[in-house]
Amino acid sequence: MAEGGFVRLLDGSVVVALSLPRPGAPGRAVRVLVHAASRPRALTRLRNLGLRSVYLRGNTAPPTPDEVSAVLHHPDGIVWRPAPCDSTEGWHPVTGLFRASRPRAA
Repeated sequence: MAEGGFVRLLDGSVVVALSLPRPGAPGRAVRVLVHAASRPRALTRLRNLGLRSVYLRGNTAPPTPDEVSAVLHHPDGIVWRPAPCDSTEGWHPVTGLFRASRPRAA
């Protein structure tokens, strides 16, 4: 379903990068980065957040060194930003992705 890839780090953990449709905003995409012990664990972390149909097939768009650095320096280990990536916009915590997609109460 998603274009993405992964990088194995020296300590054996991985950083997975996926381009996904933005929740609640059809036609808009986001780039999501996840740091985890393994690829299956990274996908499980996303599924536990409500992104049920997340799969990684192949390694067509692995994370760049800057993306790896961004996710490693975030305390949650999951960040996102709009895709295609705008280098002027910073990375956001994953909680902001779901908060921004919910309709606001009047």
